[in-house]
Amino acid sequence: MHILKIIHGYPPNYNAGSEVYSQSICNELSKQHKVSVFTREENPYSPDFAIRHENAFDNLDFYFVNNPQGKDGYRHEKLDNNFVDLLKQIKPDIAHIGHLNHLSTGLVEELKKQNIPIVFTLHDFWLMCPRGQFLTRSIGEANNFHLCAGQQDRKCATDCYKVYFSGNKADEQQEIESWSSWVHNRMIETKAIIDRVDLFIAPSQYLRNRFINEFLVPENKIIFLDYGFPTEYLTQTEKSKEKTIYTFGYIGTHITSKGVNQLIEAFKQIEEPATLKIYGRQNGQSTNALKLLAAASKNKIEFIGEYINRNLANDVFSKVDCIVVPSIWAENSPLVIHEAQSCKVPVITADFGGMKEYVQHKVNGLLFEHRNTNSLKEQLRFAIANPNLMKHFGERGYLFSKDGSVQNQDHCEELRKFTLFHQKIFGELLLIQTQKIVI
Repeated sequence: MHILKIIHGYPPNYNAGSEVYSQSICNELSKQHKVSVFTREENPYSPDFAIRHENAFDNLDFYFVNNPQGKDGYRHEKLDNNFVDLLKQIKPDIAHIGHLNHLSTGLVEELKKQNIPIVFTLHDFWLMCPRGQFLTRSIGEANNFHLCAGQQDRKCATDCYKVYFSGNKADEQQEIESWSSWVHNRMIETKAIIDRVDLFIAPSQYLRNRFINEFLVPENKIIFLDYGFPTEYLTQTEKSKEKTIYTFGYIGTHITSKGVNQLIEAFKQIEEPATLKIYGRQNGQSTNALKLLAAASKNKIEFIGEYINRNLANDVFSKVDCIVVPSIWAENSPLVIHEAQSCKVPVITADFGGMKEYVQHKVNGLLFEHRNTNSLKEQLRFAIANPNLMKHFGERGYLFSKDGSVQNQDHCEELRKFTLFHQKIFGELLLIQTQKIVI
């Protein structure tokens, strides 16, 4: 079977959860199947939407489409045309989509035209929210990074796309109408994807329910399947001898939606001795601002920098007592929670979204009130005061297995089952359609 994986970014260029997950399943699936990865790169010196081929292994090929300019755009005819040429060249049997942001919604339509069955794994809300996370983005207003209650065209224009307004008050009403129309057309485009996709996969029940209730995806078209990834390098390790006081860790990108600034603010209020280690790729002025915020802390806050996934157990988890996941948006199934639980490290996270689905308070970690710095501070203090109890929580690991073990690459067996099933069903329907059989 030839599987085409479509994802908006791929390691090492992009290292967020959906990209790391995509890499792990592509590596595993390529052991038994031909896998072609269609993903983006940002080369300002190459033509827009040009596709570059790179061979990794015998069964794993990469096709990098160049998109250094597009961010909020969602449909690119030139990209779609180049993609069609690629489809005719490589002839995949099935497509697994992970994300279309920075690519084009037209890819789904072109796959459908070529009669290629489509499985779509949802990693966030991008299909139902133009910005993907239901977080507002304003300029000159107090409502920046607030949780959005739901998609509405005009609200999207005023709360999120005002950053593109001229700033001239005389033009504001015209700009609101223009961006409301843009959002409206964009939502028609993403809504049409529902009918073209054969199966949606949601890695949390929370995400599945929201897509059913708010985006009207039919229940029989969207299944729950938690993430799986290699766990052979994610094992419990002896804590570093150099560590003498309780140590918290943050693992992830240095962006506002991850709430790392709120973690720093909460940590700064702690009187008890403790250390906070912040891991993740440097992100220019955002990282510098976080360092400035951390400078006034009485307790030590260290910025460690980027890490290699295969070395997580030894380089990260052996050096911390607890991982904190303080995201201010409704994360659906953070990989870092699973990784920590595989290494038997307790997790402190928010009581919201898919985060609380994988952490039960005082069972395998701690929960704090979402976006509440004081509540987070109290849970940090509880962890410092109860190190043995926290270690016990960590030993529980993953909630949905008897021994606390996280799903490993057996997850790909589940993916294979769904892939083969839908390929077979799709083939039978196509045969019926071709033979013009009336049922």
